[in-house]
Amino acid sequence: MNYYERLKSVREDHDLTQEDIASLLKTTRQQVSKWENGTQMMGVDKYINLAQYYNISADYLLGLIDTPKKLK
Repeated sequence: MNYYERLKSVREDHDLTQEDIASLLKTTRQQVSKWENGTQMMGVDKYINLAQYYNISADYLLGLIDTPKKLK
């Protein structure tokens, strides 16, 4: 699974909309869509925010590992 597919998958697993994530990250729904489609890269600060919000490792969001690990 690509990193951008992982972003969408995790969001959907939490029953969130792109609008919900846009609000959390202080951006637009259109920007979230671009990240989830892989047409634009998301900044490190956004990955950190999402990892903390979901309480999972940023490595999982980035597609570096296949099993989500909880943050300590």
